[in-house]
Amino acid sequence: MQGSPPRGPGEKPGTSIIHPPTHETPVIALTAGEPAGIGPDLCVLLAQQPPAEKLVVIANAGMLEQRARQLGLAWRTLPFDGARKSAFVPGAMEVIDVPLAAAVIAGQLDRANSRGVLQTLEVAIDGCMSGRFDAMVTAPVHKGIINDAGIAFTGHTEFLAARTHAPHVVMMLVGGGLRVALATTHFAVKDIAQQITASSLEQTLRVLHRDLITRFGVGSPRIAVAGLNPHAGESGHLGREEIDVIIPVVESLRQEGMQLTGPLPADTLFNPERLRNFDCVLAMPRPRPRLTARSAAA
Repeated sequence: MQGSPPRGPGEKPGTSIIHPPTHETPVIALTAGEPAGIGPDLCVLLAQQPPAEKLVVIANAGMLEQRARQLGLAWRTLPFDGARKSAFVPGAMEVIDVPLAAAVIAGQLDRANSRGVLQTLEVAIDGCMSGRFDAMVTAPVHKGIINDAGIAFTGHTEFLAARTHAPHVVMMLVGGGLRVALATTHFAVKDIAQQITASSLEQTLRVLHRDLITRFGVGSPRIAVAGLNPHAGESGHLGREEIDVIIPVVESLRQEGMQLTGPLPADTLFNPERLRNFDCVLAMPRPRPRLTARSAAA
C-alpha cells in the first residue's frame, strides 16, 4: 500500500501511483529472491502445476535450470511473450532473464550476486508501474548479504517505496480473513517508539483508510488501532506513547468521520471474537502482528 495524497473524509484528492489491472487474466511477476536460497526452488515447484494466473519468473535462467536439475524436476525456460494466457506445459515457465555475477551454489551466499537480486526487483516494479504486470510476488532475499555487498538495503518495503517515489508506504499482511497493517516497517526494536510520530501515524491511517475503500472494497472501514506499550500503556505508567501520540491522532481523525477504535491493548486484541468487529488492525511494532497474520493465513 503506497500513499499518494489520500482521499476520504477530510482528505485531499490525489492520484494513485499503482496502475489498475489491464489484463483479463492477471499477469504476476515472481522474483526468485536470493539465488542460493529457497526462492528458486519454489519457482521450479510452481512450474509443475497449472497456475491460477499467468506467472512470469524474473531471475537468472541458467540458475533456475541448474536448480531444477538438483531437485530432479522438469524445467523448460520460455521467453515472456506478454500474452494474457498460455497453454500449461508441466515444468515450463516464462522467464525474464537477469544476469548474475557469480555461479550459484545452493545454500552458499555470495555477495557478488546482490546487485542481480535487486535488479530482479527493479524489473518487477517497473513492469507493475508501466502496466506490463498486474502484481508482483517476491521470494525471500537475504538482507545481510546485500548489505555486506555495500548496498544499503532494509527490505522489500522500503525498496519498493523508493523505486516508486511513494511519499508514504504502509505494509499490510492479509490472509485467513485477517488484515493487519503496520505503523512501522524495518527498524530495530529499540528504535520503534521514536518512529511512531503524530505525523507518520496520521499518514498511515489515511493511507490505510483510503486503500481499504478503493482497493479492498470496504465501504466504511472499521479500524482497530493497537497500542504500542504493554496493556496500551496502563494510563501512562508503562509508557506515554498512547497518551501523547496515538490518542490525539485517533481522536482527530474520528472527527473527520473515520471509524477508529483504540488504542487497544495488543495483548488481548488478536483473538477471533474481538477481530470480527473490525475490517483491519493497525499494529505498532512488527513481530507479534506478523506472527498472528501468518498463522491465520496458514
